[in-house]
Amino acid sequence: MKPPEDLLSVAIYARQKAYAPYSGFKVGAALRGSVGEIFSGCNVENASYGLTLCAERTTVCTAVAAGVQTFTQMVIVADSETPCPPCGACRQFLFEFAPNLELWVANLSGETKFYRLCDLLPEAFGPSFIQLPKPKASELF
Repeated sequence: MKPPEDLLSVAIYARQKAYAPYSGFKVGAALRGSVGEIFSGCNVENASYGLTLCAERTTVCTAVAAGVQTFTQMVIVADSETPCPPCGACRQFLFEFAPNLELWVANLSGETKFYRLCDLLPEAFGPSFIQLPKPKASELF
């Protein structure tokens, strides 16, 4: 199964924007919202390594900031020997919004792999485990 061309080209372009002065490992991602919108992101490293953000998370944050919280597909591109799936933190972060996300990972040699997020993170912890009341709009400000 091949990745959607539009998402693949956006992810390749986003990878070029990555800020990776420490690892040199640039990653780009493209995410499709549930009504077809496309968002992109790249990894952003930090001298305090724990503050580094992966491409998958910057992409989701961009989408959420634009008001989109449901997603159907993602493509992730890295210059790796084999296609590199998301780290555990990103799997959990993505699961919050799209447990059944269709996910393609690709390298610059054109190799791709396909996953469903729920298969990469079985028995996942998600929003359904937390039964907090939703705040009223007036309580947010």
